[in-house]
This record gives sequence, C-alpha cells and structure tokens, in this order.
Amino acid sequence: MKQLLILLAFVSSSCFAQEEITTTLIEKKSLKADWLVGIDNFEATYFIKNNTFKKATSKDTLNYSNFQLGQITSANAFNSLKINLFYSDFNTVIILDNRLAEVAKIDFNSTENYKNITHITTGFDNTIWIYNQDFQYLELFDFQTKKTRYKTIPVSSKVLDLTSNYNYCWLLTDNFLYCYNYFGSLVYKIPNTGFTKLQATKENLIIKTNDGLIYYNSKDQTQKEIKTSNMLINQFFVTNQILYIYTLNFLSKFQLKTD
Repeated sequence: MKQLLILLAFVSSSCFAQEEITTTLIEKKSLKADWLVGIDNFEATYFIKNNTFKKATSKDTLNYSNFQLGQITSANAFNSLKINLFYSDFNTVIILDNRLAEVAKIDFNSTENYKNITHITTGFDNTIWIYNQDFQYLELFDFQTKKTRYKTIPVSSKVLDLTSNYNYCWLLTDNFLYCYNYFGSLVYKIPNTGFTKLQATKENLIIKTNDGLIYYNSKDQTQKEIKTSNMLINQFFVTNQILYIYTLNFLSKFQLKTD
C-alpha cells in the first residue's frame, strides 16, 4: 500500500511538472516604441512610434507614415514582404513590401460591397483576413482582385483579437476562441476562460491572460503555463521558439522550451 502511494505521488508530481513551460532569458535591451509589432527571422524589429511604422535592423531604420489616414489601429508583419497596416478611422488597409514601399491600398468604403472592418491579419498569397463588423464574420479578402474568397459563419460575441499564419486564422471573442483553416472552415472552438490576446507560433498559440502567458497546443488541445518570473507583460511576440516581451521600454528575449 505504501509503495502504491509513493508511485501515485510520483506520477502526480510528474504530471504537475508538465503543466509548466520554462523560459530562459537570452537578452534584454532598450526599445522606445509606442507599440511593438513583431520581430522577423532576421531579427528586424517592427514597431510603431509617433504614428510612424518602423523597421529597424542593425544597419538602418526604415519608416512609413500616412498621417492623412489618421492613427494606425493595428499592424501585422508576419509576412515581411506583405506587411499590412490598418487605419480604422478611414476603414483602409495599406500593404507594404520589405522596404516599406506601398504595394496596395484598400479603401473598404469604396469597394464593390462596403465593408465595416474592425480587425485584420495576414492571409496566404495576396490575401488578408478581415472581420466584418456589420455581418459579424471573417472574410478572406484578396487585395489584388478586391474580392472576398471565403467567409466564415457569423459569431455572436465581441471580438477581442485576431491572429494568423498561412494555414490558420484564430479569432478570439468574449465567449470563445475559434480556429479556421484558409477555406474559412471551423477547425475547433473552445470557451474563452480568461484569454485576452493571441500570438500564433507555428500551428499553436501563445495566449495572454490576466495571470500571465499560456501555451496552447492545438493538436491535443492542452494548455501549459509559461514561466516568466512574474514580470509585467504589456506586449509579447513569438518567432521560432523565441518569446519576446515588451514592457516599460525594454524588450526581453526568452528561449521558449515547448518540447
């Protein structure tokens, strides 16, 4: 009986240990930005400062600004060749190349079918995911043809965040987290148990809650807490198992051990 209890205690402690993901601090540096957008595979840093979108490398810093469109509402640099900026005041999206030259401009006030957009993120090829507030669904929109390729089924609660990679798009609402494939078909749907922000890492997610960060494995639908020494998290971003946390003008770089 005693041996059985010891075995159960060992199994229990082993399972509990697997509930956490450890991180190792690699670097911490100063970065003065209003909003961190992301870091690519070549460690170029994308951020917004004084309503100007910036791409900073070890060699130089590129800038893009379009003050006529008002404040930048959101930006996405997942595909550094087709960066998208959203200006909600004018219901307009700007697509930039890797030199921050303007590639396309989509004014949804003047498209064939008017669209009231609140959230956008990167799609595959020449597409972006857009959330149509009037109809409460996602559209995979081709910014070259100005046509919608696919639509999702409408959702019923307030949208909190939207993120994507080339294969999937995740929509976070007050009530649920939805995952869609690039045809707009629902892959899975789980209750929102305190999620506030999302970042995709391959086919999985890093999710922010009021208590910190968790790693969500989409394949087996499990959640694990990410240990970050209880630091304040204003913004976070993930690139190739590297977790970046931006807080109080400092960018911290962590090795993320999810395996």
